[in-house]
Amino acid sequence: MRIDRLDHTVLTVADLGKTITFYTEVLGMDLVTFGEGRKALTFGRNKINLHEAGHPFSPHAASPVPGSQDFCLIVDGALEDVMEDLKRGGVAIELGPVDRTGATGTIRSVYVRDPDQNLVELSVYGV
Repeated sequence: MRIDRLDHTVLTVADLGKTITFYTEVLGMDLVTFGEGRKALTFGRNKINLHEAGHPFSPHAASPVPGSQDFCLIVDGALEDVMEDLKRGGVAIELGPVDRTGATGTIRSVYVRDPDQNLVELSVYGV
């Protein structure tokens, strides 16, 4: 077996509305509705399905809880522009900019928290 790529992941959230607002209005993702009214966020060729806490879709992780994710998103453009977008959106930068190691090389990152306190790393390659 050889894994090709990650197709989607799931975020368990306390408040769908707050999560959707953060990821669409601040981070610029698109909201999609699929299946029987399920919600997801899309960007590029990726998707984040949203499960409301206490109402997960089966099958699901053994202990899905809001705020348990820590993930990195690669941004197209300058990190300075990302930081300005975050400032305009009223989102505090918890750490950064700092250099880190991404999947294919060095990245420059800032860290923020989403409404559920998930740690979201926003990064650019080419530093």
